[in-house]
Amino acid sequence: MKQTITTLLFTLLSLTVMAQDDLTTEIKSLYNNQKYDEIIVSHAAEAKKYPAKAIYYIGMAYYMKADDNNCVKYMDMSIDKDQSDPDAYYIKGMTYNYMGQFDNAIKSFIKAIELNNTSGYYYSGLGDSYLSQDELDKALEAYQKATEQENAPDRPFSMIPQIYNSLNQKDKALAAFYVAKDKISKETDSYINVLYNIGLFELLAENYEKAETAFTELVELAPNDYHSYAKLIQIHYARKQYDKAEPLKKKLYDAHSEGLLKDNMKDMFCFDQFKWNDKLIQVFERFAEPEGKLYYKHLFYVVNKDSEIEYRIQTENSVISVELGGPKYVLGMDKGDTHSTFNVGFNEDFNYNYLKSTVIEILEGKLKPGASSRPGKK
Repeated sequence: MKQTITTLLFTLLSLTVMAQDDLTTEIKSLYNNQKYDEIIVSHAAEAKKYPAKAIYYIGMAYYMKADDNNCVKYMDMSIDKDQSDPDAYYIKGMTYNYMGQFDNAIKSFIKAIELNNTSGYYYSGLGDSYLSQDELDKALEAYQKATEQENAPDRPFSMIPQIYNSLNQKDKALAAFYVAKDKISKETDSYINVLYNIGLFELLAENYEKAETAFTELVELAPNDYHSYAKLIQIHYARKQYDKAEPLKKKLYDAHSEGLLKDNMKDMFCFDQFKWNDKLIQVFERFAEPEGKLYYKHLFYVVNKDSEIEYRIQTENSVISVELGGPKYVLGMDKGDTHSTFNVGFNEDFNYNYLKSTVIEILEGKLKPGASSRPGKK
């Protein structure tokens, strides 16, 4: 008789376990098919009766719906039933990160890592928490640990060089960007961002060939990244390869005419920059050429070490000069409240080397203005 009762209890227990497994499989399937609302409507109210992993997937449905409070609630419910599942702690940590509760997030990630120290995602989440608290050294350590795991996500590879850059360790930042380039999927926005930063770092270091390689690959992958076209133009100007810059300029002019350029590229683009004494000279070209009106076309901004614009030298379209058969542009300067013009003219097909050297003569005070005026003053 005892044997019959034991067999019956074992059978009932087995049926219960099978039913729970079937329930978990059902909810997991709904989750994999992105049926988050159906999971919530059909199962959330009965969750306390469910096994831990089934509750976890209910919490995941709330996670995907960005319902942070309910996500934490159901992850806690899942953990109450099974404290050995690191995924529940991980999702709880990610949710706390979204909620800005970084201390709670750190506790959750550390617990997840204690249960499984081989997940790159757990360390990456921990790095995000520390980064959000400006604890750069701890964030760097966590991200580096993430990259050492077999399932390392893209994020830590792209974040490590950014931290080095924040720490003003430029050489380490560039080296880390190259590591990220080798590790991150080319199909991601992160890869585009890494290429841009490699190109920018190499451009600033005057390693023009390496910079050109990075930006060329970037525009092949993202042909509408117009900022990168401008960087390529700057590279060609730095190498005095002006002919190579022309088709890229046309690309920007076409994009401008189609209304595709936004923000700081909407009206003009930077095509050259160079150092003069302790100043940075940034050279822009405006798209617009309003017929019959005075306009400035090429603008040389004098920028100090505090990134402040001190004054500007520019080519100015002279309507009167053109009508009299003279050059299309004359050089002018706006410094403080004084506008000056110089007795130097340039036509449409001017030699940029000559324009640049003439601007440097003005900067050095070797070329004096032919006329100056102060608006509103006599």
